[in-house]
Amino acid sequence: MVKHIVMWRLHENAEGRTKAANAQLMQQWLEELKTKISAINYLEVGLNIEPSEDACDVVLYAEFDDQAALQRYQQHPEHFRFKERIANIRREKRVVDYLVG
Repeated sequence: MVKHIVMWRLHENAEGRTKAANAQLMQQWLEELKTKISAINYLEVGLNIEPSEDACDVVLYAEFDDQAALQRYQQHPEHFRFKERIANIRREKRVVDYLVG
């Protein structure tokens, strides 16, 4: 199994919305991917509740059968669409992918 974790920091204001509003939109858009991309076995999205200098605003945790499934997800048109939607609201992104088992 492959675990995929992505964390984003967002701009304070972008696309005419606050950081909080954009975080909620990101959560909605990410959760919609569960029904659109069959390679995803599990997907969870969290919004930060404890702001700090070191904190990110949004986190994605997802599970895939293997690296090939992760690649199918990353190459899926809906994943590209998500990336386009957030291009102007995110200011930083960090990713970790690792094998389990």
